[in-house]
Amino acid sequence: MTLDFSPLLPWPFIAILAAAAILLSALGFWRGIRGAVLRTAALAALCLAIANPVIFQEEREPLSTIVGVVVDRSQSQDNAGRRAATDAALATLKERLAKFPQIEARIVEAADDKDTETPSTKLFSALSTALSDVPPARVGGAIFITDGQIHDVPDINQPLGFDAPVHGLITGKPDEFDRRIEIVSGPRFGIVGEQQTVSFRVADDGKAPGEMAPGGTAEVTVSLNGNPIATEMAQPGTDIPFSFTVPRGGNNILEFAVAPVAGEVTQANNRAVHVIDGIRENLRVLLVSGEPHAGERAWRNLLKSDAAVDLVHFTILRPPEKQDGTPINELSLIAFPTRELFVDKIKEFDLIIFDRYQHRGVLPILYYDNIAQYVENGGALLIAAGPEHAGEDSIATTPLSAVLPANPTGAVSEEAFYPRLSDEGKKHPVTRGLEGAEAEPPQWGRWFRTVDVDQPQGQTVMTAADGKPLLVLNRVGEGRVAMLLSDQGWLWARGFEGGGPSVSLYRRTAHWLMQEPALEEEALTAHASGRSLEIARQTIAGEPGQAVLTAPSGKTERVTLAQSEPGLYTARLDTTETGLFEITNGDLETLVHVGSVDAPEFKAAISTPDLLAPWARKTKGLVQRLADADGAVDLPSILPVRGTVRVADDRRMSLRMTEETVLKGINSLSLFAGFLGLAALLLVLSATWHREGR
Repeated sequence: MTLDFSPLLPWPFIAILAAAAILLSALGFWRGIRGAVLRTAALAALCLAIANPVIFQEEREPLSTIVGVVVDRSQSQDNAGRRAATDAALATLKERLAKFPQIEARIVEAADDKDTETPSTKLFSALSTALSDVPPARVGGAIFITDGQIHDVPDINQPLGFDAPVHGLITGKPDEFDRRIEIVSGPRFGIVGEQQTVSFRVADDGKAPGEMAPGGTAEVTVSLNGNPIATEMAQPGTDIPFSFTVPRGGNNILEFAVAPVAGEVTQANNRAVHVIDGIRENLRVLLVSGEPHAGERAWRNLLKSDAAVDLVHFTILRPPEKQDGTPINELSLIAFPTRELFVDKIKEFDLIIFDRYQHRGVLPILYYDNIAQYVENGGALLIAAGPEHAGEDSIATTPLSAVLPANPTGAVSEEAFYPRLSDEGKKHPVTRGLEGAEAEPPQWGRWFRTVDVDQPQGQTVMTAADGKPLLVLNRVGEGRVAMLLSDQGWLWARGFEGGGPSVSLYRRTAHWLMQEPALEEEALTAHASGRSLEIARQTIAGEPGQAVLTAPSGKTERVTLAQSEPGLYTARLDTTETGLFEITNGDLETLVHVGSVDAPEFKAAISTPDLLAPWARKTKGLVQRLADADGAVDLPSILPVRGTVRVADDRRMSLRMTEETVLKGINSLSLFAGFLGLAALLLVLSATWHREGR
């Protein structure tokens, strides 16, 4: 209740009237006039009536106390029955809070932050968001239902934004144990064929089971791109270096899997991966042209335009049978270093190209056998054939024929034709999707010569006139061979009749020969983008059927692959888990890691009250496990406290009740308004007249 004034006249006029009244009253008292007291009272009542005093009375309603309840829904809560305990605790807590009408619960369920590359449990951020519109004085406390693995716990000296108890209800059991493995260090890039070293560590969290021998070792299986390559024995807590050779360009997934221990909380963190991008050191390509011709420059320009290619190019300008009597020391031609190239350094080349080459005595017959062995041991050979391939000096008559996918019939066709993709070629990664191939006739220029061959081995991906083979791809031993049965590809490079995709065709063929993973005919790949998983299955066979997806938690799911283009089947799905996924389709298997490979969510899995305990001590809160070692669940009761919570209660969760109110209305009473004011004035004036009339 408050007293205020609502004057009927401006305050300066009231001040003048009050001053005049004081002077008159003082004069009356000084001269001893009878009734001076009553006259003074009458003047005072008149001044008060003009000042109009008003009594105000506020109507207020108490506000509710806001309690933040943060429920941990991260992946670690899926372990050891924690989710069921969380649901039961939340239901009981709602019932108990509902018994206090003056308490309003703000419940927020916080999963690991899925929109980031490094999933983690950020419960304090969720609490701050839930209470962002609440004045600090109304916050009665915060209750966390969690396994205790919180990754955004603020420093104990930082402010929380409110002065109320922080409580923790911890899921999980106190005697939990977990074995995990983590990558300590490793390079992100590596040269293909060179050794790299990755360090890993096996860590034991919690109390080890009684059957585990102290100081024992753990067996770690190391796999590279899904294939086991080594087994290591690791001492828990010790960094172990592991060396390996980068096998291929692009992504290489190195997986470390530690053998599980009976009774551990989860096996989701028993595997760790390190992704290393293989970078090819400059590719060494040997190009041997049998004679100068128009297509020679097309090959040379293609290979020289790639900065990653070291090209060694020889053109046979003076074959041995050419004898013109010119002394050797007067010739400007460079002698063909056959022994150095095809004996001493043949293994250093990633690709050998014979461009319209014929056997004319330049290479000893034994060297062709060396080239064949080079292919069978993993090398790559490309034959760009011209008319000479059908002649008596064809390299198909040498020991090299053992690795060639087709033998010439001796005929050469000079008929104009449009190169076309075969049924296999429409599916094969080397030729699939070549620009202009989808039209009929294809939207590219014609060629005018092909070398006829018998029925080829491998895949015929391009055809000439009458369906004759034009581009044949084949695997021999560990290596690969390609035959382009025409020397007219340069017409595309020169733009004849609009040209054609010569660069794409030549480059893809060369990269397939050098075993580029993206160009494998039968391949299963997966790529993660945020929480979305993209699966791609390349095949030149029929429909591949469903893929089987195994999540980090061990759950399996069958995924239907839909054809997006000939030979390519894809699927896209959103995942709720983070970690290493395994995808299989038939005999093919691939791994993909969703999220960061060192996400905090998987570094520790045992439940713990230790992270919340400092804040509970500081704010007079309570941290208690929901279940003891025997599994008995006990939820502490609620204790409303008026004023600041000064003492912690080890059996109840104290909540500071707010004293905040909201103004609902104001009642006002004017003391000199209406009959009350008129009666007061008349009473004083009547008393004055009565006194003077005696």
